Amino acid sequence: MPLLFGDIYFPENFNTEFAPLKDKIESLINLSRFAGNERRYSILNNKLMRICLLVGLSTPGKRDVKTVEAIKLQKGSRFQASFFTHQELAPLYSALIKLRYNGTSLDLLNNNVLSRIIGAEMYRGRDTLMADNNLENYFFSTGGRTALAKDIPVLNLLVGNYGDAEMEATLDINSRAITNAQIIIAGATGSGKTNLLAVFMQQIRSISAESSYPVNFLLFDYKGEFSDIQNNHWLSLFDVDRSCILDPIERPLPFTPFKNFTGRPQNEINLYSTEMASALSSLDRVTASSNMSNRLSEAIVDAYNSTNGQPITFDLMLKNYQARMKDPDKDDSISSILKQLVRANIFGTEDRADLVGESFIVKMDGYPKDGPIAKAIVYFLMSKLNNIYEQLDKQAVNDDVVQIRHFSIIDEAHYMLSFDNRPLRNLIAVGRNKGLSIILATQNMADFKNKGFDFYANAQYPLIMKQQTIDDKVIKDLFGVSGQELHDIRTAIAGLQKGELIIKDQMAFALGMGSKYKKINVTHLI
Repeated sequence: MPLLFGDIYFPENFNTEFAPLKDKIESLINLSRFAGNERRYSILNNKLMRICLLVGLSTPGKRDVKTVEAIKLQKGSRFQASFFTHQELAPLYSALIKLRYNGTSLDLLNNNVLSRIIGAEMYRGRDTLMADNNLENYFFSTGGRTALAKDIPVLNLLVGNYGDAEMEATLDINSRAITNAQIIIAGATGSGKTNLLAVFMQQIRSISAESSYPVNFLLFDYKGEFSDIQNNHWLSLFDVDRSCILDPIERPLPFTPFKNFTGRPQNEINLYSTEMASALSSLDRVTASSNMSNRLSEAIVDAYNSTNGQPITFDLMLKNYQARMKDPDKDDSISSILKQLVRANIFGTEDRADLVGESFIVKMDGYPKDGPIAKAIVYFLMSKLNNIYEQLDKQAVNDDVVQIRHFSIIDEAHYMLSFDNRPLRNLIAVGRNKGLSIILATQNMADFKNKGFDFYANAQYPLIMKQQTIDDKVIKDLFGVSGQELHDIRTAIAGLQKGELIIKDQMAFALGMGSKYKKINVTHLI
């Protein structure tokens, strides 16, 4: 009977203990491969652990029980089942463990014992690869592997437990049974939002990163928590390293924010210019007259005509806008915001990185959260994503799940919901067909409902955490309740503690009976 790997824990201090081997592997791979500003290759933690495990188990010799018993486990950090099922290797792991530990007193059916055995074999593999020239000898090419639709990872995210019960609480992100992959979170300061976002990121990445359909991410780090060097261990949870962190204060983001209209009809530029003019006027709540807005639209068209449809710059936009002013030396509200964007120098003039094909954390804590620069960074990167997704084919599907290509996380999202954010709305609308997930987090329940767009109606999972104020109208609309049911949900929200949330009970809605909500205790991660 093969061993089961359903509840296996990480060895303690893996990141620190295995860092020298990680560096050695990356140094060998990156030798003469990349230069300049291009990102170096970084081996995923799952891949590193799997290499060490396979090398360890392939090394003959008597196994010492005391070595296994000495392995310490990292509480609360479990391997995803996909770690062992990847490339259908679980039977091989089972057979090798039984072979190596045959005749020992260890209980291979005990999850804690099995976890320690796996940790011991990883250490054995590490030590083997670090010795002499073993690493160089182990290097080989796996060759290309065609991605098959059956290989799409099942993104069933473990969030925590339901209430006081032992039943695991999971969110289905990509089965064909759900309508979209959008998540919105409302939680006051101290509610545990940051930890919940980290849980989502860790779950999505650990399940998908090594699959034929990896899910990459874009995170706007308003507080600087995820990019803080003191929290480097968080990055390993997401299978990235510090090369994914983009700080626009240090250097421009490696993307042009503007659309390429080469070979496109003039009318497309005209429509785009109107949208851009409206967005730029909204970034700093400027008071723009109709004449200013028209002038800006015309300046954008002029800029594109001068580049023959190639992406423009804020500087070129400003020059064309001033050329249409009666007194270019006297700033109006539009020229003022354009000058701020030029001085900030937050974007590059060309694309030097793949926004969807890689994962990025954008460091935002150097700018006022409600200021024009922070808004411009988020708005234009959402616009960039929108432009990319317009050109993509539909995602891969199979009988059970659909492909998720990418997810974007916007904390402090209320700053981006206060105006008509067309790119964000478009992304939410097309996300299901193109494999995009949007995760929005804000402090107040009411932030997700405005005149232009109802984010609750377009989210598969509205999650309510601890609130400073409770909006009865939102509860009524979201849960479809009144009277005693409204009172019960209100009471449940008021009683939420850090790391707890309320979610709609879809089964109760389908049956038309029972409580309309469920309470989830979020898995502790950070």
